[in-house]
Amino acid sequence: MRLHWHRRDLRLADNRGLADAPDRPVGLFVFDEAVLEHAGAARVAFLLDAVGTLRSAYRERGSELLVREGDPASVVPELAADLGAEFVSWNRDYSGLASERDERVDEALEDVHATPQKFHDAVCHEPGSITTNAGEPYSVFTYFGRKWRDREKDDPRAIPEVAPAADLGVAPGAIPTLSGLGFEPPTADVPAAGTDVARTLLGSFLDGDVYRYEELRDYPAEECTSRLSAHLKFGTIGIREVDERVRDALEGASGERRESVAEFRSQLAWREFYTHVLYFNPDVVAANYKSYENPIEWEDDDDLLAAWKRGETGYPIVDAGMRQLRAEAFMHNRVRMIVASFLTKDLLIDWRHGYEHFRELLVDHDTANDNGGWQWAASTGTDSQPYFRIFNPMTQGERYDPDAEYITEYVPELDGVDPDVIHSWHELTPTERANAAPEYPEPVVDHSERRERALSMFERARGESD
Repeated sequence: MRLHWHRRDLRLADNRGLADAPDRPVGLFVFDEAVLEHAGAARVAFLLDAVGTLRSAYRERGSELLVREGDPASVVPELAADLGAEFVSWNRDYSGLASERDERVDEALEDVHATPQKFHDAVCHEPGSITTNAGEPYSVFTYFGRKWRDREKDDPRAIPEVAPAADLGVAPGAIPTLSGLGFEPPTADVPAAGTDVARTLLGSFLDGDVYRYEELRDYPAEECTSRLSAHLKFGTIGIREVDERVRDALEGASGERRESVAEFRSQLAWREFYTHVLYFNPDVVAANYKSYENPIEWEDDDDLLAAWKRGETGYPIVDAGMRQLRAEAFMHNRVRMIVASFLTKDLLIDWRHGYEHFRELLVDHDTANDNGGWQWAASTGTDSQPYFRIFNPMTQGERYDPDAEYITEYVPELDGVDPDVIHSWHELTPTERANAAPEYPEPVVDHSERRERALSMFERARGESD
């Protein structure tokens, strides 16, 4: 018998560890105490739904998904022994925390004479398989992306035969509740999980919006994105299945439609690039990827950080994004860049504070992707935004939300206000602001002044000024 330990692969289809190892598997999911310490309520709610749909999929096939709570280094070998499992399979994760955990499970399995079988499943190309000509991992996406695009991809895996529940002889275990895991109900509306949901999202996107993606992806009111990020993070759909479907759309398109599909596919490559970066540089979770001659003198004002978190900065597109985050446990990608730039370059607050806030609230929080995005905005990461290129939050709002549709959806204080007034909020007098939207705050900082301070801060870090 083989035990398959599910982690970020909460599906039966296109699951390499489930399909490629010998013998019929029985599934296991462990609610890991160490992982839950770093989780937020919305993400755990999505996880519980995903585990529930996975258990249903096993039961539809006459099998069972075993569920346990605790330290996997104790739970997994104990259950393997109880089942008499010769093998324990799982798909690799790439964070430092995951690597340390897996090493402990490896060692513990030796004591029960069960052989671990590990697979690369969450990415099309495992870390170390796409390198420079010198054999080094890439630190620049452009070259990585070209090789990723041209590299042959594996086919999606079929669902294997699974072990009958009648053969197990152990209790399945209950799926815990959110409160039982120590979490309050999330304030956000958490989307549904599961493979069927993910496939519906993918199919709907590929039927239409993917052909407008390049043109409209930066406009949050258009909602021209796939919304697959949480499903890819938890593995309710396989990356090979997604890429195969996207390649089919690519082959069936031409001209601008083909370019648009290719742009979406490049986002899959970006996701994988950041996974490789994290694997080879696990310290980036808490440390700058890019080195400066001197420490960056972040100001870390608590009041400004709190205003940013509340969505009360007086910069409409920033506030809309932060309120979308609270309401939906999600934020449009363009807006993620805007709010990150605002925190680091206007408020002069360390990117780590923003990363932690996103980690707590986002349903699709992914260590590699979120860290990569935040360090890009902060000018401390790979392919980072040059320190002297600083987003103007007002022109960003005017460019990407010209009619203020997105802004007014999440900032009701501005509902009914002329878009030109909204996009010039920073230029209005206090009286004009009070007449237009008395409940909406004045800007907490002056962008022009803060831009100059940010430039000076980075110049000192670079050793270019005193």
